[in-house]
Amino acid sequence: MTQAKPFVLAITGASGAIYGLRLLQFLLSIEQPVDLALSRAARRVMLEEHDLVFGSEIKKELLDHLGIAQEAPLIVHDLGDYGASIASGSYKTCGMAVVPCSLGTLGAIAAGLTENLIHRAAAVTLKEKRRLLILVREMPFGHIQLKNMTAVSEAGGIVACASPGFYHRPQTIQDQIDFVVGRVLDQFDFDNALFKRWKSETELWDTKNNG
Repeated sequence: MTQAKPFVLAITGASGAIYGLRLLQFLLSIEQPVDLALSRAARRVMLEEHDLVFGSEIKKELLDHLGIAQEAPLIVHDLGDYGASIASGSYKTCGMAVVPCSLGTLGAIAAGLTENLIHRAAAVTLKEKRRLLILVREMPFGHIQLKNMTAVSEAGGIVACASPGFYHRPQTIQDQIDFVVGRVLDQFDFDNALFKRWKSETELWDTKNNG
């Protein structure tokens, strides 16, 4: 059996690290190989939002935090390693997501800069015509950020915002997180049941109102 192509995930320094962590948890739970890159700011956010402190064994510490077995198909890359697999277009992947995407990372991707491995991997993903999604979590957006999002979209990327819906009647914060992560997974054709979809909601509505 052919092994699944790896998925490239970058977690950067915007608030909302939980989105990237939950996405990573889901992908590893279905044994999807993941190449992960964490920005320095992302580590700071994880400390602030999750009390997650990294030592010398980032992979082990992450997997422990997520409740995933140590044998999970995860590779954690150093941010300054331009010789990493994901820095090359010849390394075949099923796409890349930056979740969440900081405004600084957005600007670098929009301008085609490659100041670290995340920027380089995103540039490679775009030039190879693979799917690139950036999940922005910010409010409000300034003119510069809107122009940068347009530039990424025009280059073939998918621009998404961490905007959970309410039609599924969320009861917990986890419901809201899973809605956003589920929609990200949809963009890469990963089957998931992390949230109730609109069709199932309308069927429930019809049942209630039509007996």
